[in-house]
Amino acid sequence: MSSETLYEHPLTEQVRVYLRLEFLLDQINQSSTLTDDGQWRVFFRSLFDLVEILEQVQVKGDLAKDLEKQRAKLETWLDVPNVDTEQLKALLFESRQIQQALLRASRLGQKLREDKFLSSIRQRFSIPGGTCSFDLPSLHHWLNLPLAHKQSNAEQWKQTLAPLEDALSFWLRLTRGSAGLQSCAVVNGFYQQDVEGANLLRIQVSTEYNAFPLVSGHKSRFAIRFMPFDESQPVPDMMALSLAVC
Repeated sequence: MSSETLYEHPLTEQVRVYLRLEFLLDQINQSSTLTDDGQWRVFFRSLFDLVEILEQVQVKGDLAKDLEKQRAKLETWLDVPNVDTEQLKALLFESRQIQQALLRASRLGQKLREDKFLSSIRQRFSIPGGTCSFDLPSLHHWLNLPLAHKQSNAEQWKQTLAPLEDALSFWLRLTRGSAGLQSCAVVNGFYQQDVEGANLLRIQVSTEYNAFPLVSGHKSRFAIRFMPFDESQPVPDMMALSLAVC
């Protein structure tokens, strides 16, 4: 039985940032138990990568505006016949609560930047092999503290990101749910389409084709070129895929 791989590709720069933040938050959550050797590397590296993005991009304002736009679209459905208005009102209420919590939050990543321990080890994580015990004795000390102490620290650091994670998860959940996967035919490994105001592509394709998509485009037009993973096995003349334009 063949399996299928789901790819996602952003069609705006803001969504590109959102997907990167989501990826890093997932890495932080998965590694924050610190029960396996090496999890601490994933945890701290992901945490510092996320802080760097927050330093470079004004995510808070952009995300608040995108929640507002999303809520405006939802409100247009209130007068549509046969719509589940109770569920719609619940989503609108949740959106307002999440947006208000985001706007009330202090500058995203600020508490992590001000943490003395984190700031003392952050720069070394950008140096190859820079986290050796002789480079970072303070980190080596922390790693040998009781597990409960380390997990408590990790949870406190994670909680400073809760307003961001809640808002980002909500926006991406509704964006992904705004369009279902539709069957499409790909000829000679190429597919293109004109769209209007799109944010995200979701591409599902069988692994049997042994090919992966390269996407170019923006919110009004995109093109997908499938490339062979193994050059000895060319891309089929005809391929079927499932595509959602969100």
